[in-house]
Amino acid sequence: MSDDTLTVLVPDEVGERELARVDGVRVVRYDEDAGVDGLPAEAAQAQVFVPGFLGADAARDLLDACPQVRLVQLLTAGAEKFVGALPDGVALSDCKGAHGGVTAEWVLAAILAVLREIPEFVRHQVAAHWDQHLTDTLTGKSVLLVGAGDLAEQTGRRLEPFDVGPVTLVGSRAREGVHGVDELPDLLPDHDITVLLVPLTDTTRGMVDAAFLAAMPDGALLVNAARGPVVDTDALLAELTSGRLRAAVDVTDPEPLPADHPLWRAPNLLITPHVGGSVPGHLERAYRIVVPQIEAVVAGEDPPNLVVGQY
Repeated sequence: MSDDTLTVLVPDEVGERELARVDGVRVVRYDEDAGVDGLPAEAAQAQVFVPGFLGADAARDLLDACPQVRLVQLLTAGAEKFVGALPDGVALSDCKGAHGGVTAEWVLAAILAVLREIPEFVRHQVAAHWDQHLTDTLTGKSVLLVGAGDLAEQTGRRLEPFDVGPVTLVGSRAREGVHGVDELPDLLPDHDITVLLVPLTDTTRGMVDAAFLAAMPDGALLVNAARGPVVDTDALLAELTSGRLRAAVDVTDPEPLPADHPLWRAPNLLITPHVGGSVPGHLERAYRIVVPQIEAVVAGEDPPNLVVGQY
């Protein structure tokens, strides 16, 4: 084995198989459920660590036993739990672009479920009650996508066949085809549906507050496919309880949502338990993004999805 071979620690068979195809890489598998005891002896020489779906604290414990690691490569697009939690000198790369398509699928499913009142009809089915009535429709609705990355692109493409009204993108800064986040107060009143597709950062935490929600028109639908803390939970509860707004959320604050939390009983709300990307093939999709990240490191470059630091 050459001295310049890159040793990568992975927690699963898919990563072991996919990264073994990359020239200049030695793949070492570990047991993420066994803690430090699940690390093989080769972990001491690893330069890249893939934490699977471990939390930042559990990953940090393993990193303490892997002194040569210089890069943590995530299998998720969300990196907020790891930012600021890694040892000095350890870079962080996310998996942005892996799960956008299936998460956009959830967005569309949630919108249609709320507008066509599917949860209510399921309740009527359980009660053997025939309640035929008009429902809302997606056709002609104006949609505001707060976020302008891969997930927003995937969501916009899936909305097109439904003859929606204008689909407006909002990014951190204005550019061609994308409005800046500072324009939100003027954009919110003109859109029937607002979809949150942003990462959780210091800037986006609490972005959807009482003023944001108040700017949405009566009867509008808020869809959160981002992270729970992007939304002020109390402010959302107030709007839902008043009956003025509707919402569909795949993420909550807190998360998991405690059984006694008032969100469970809020009217006009559809909740799913953070399953937007939880479909078969999620690991294969993740490693399709991870492989080029590792190839860049082998070539002496920073990974394209670098979030923090330099390799």
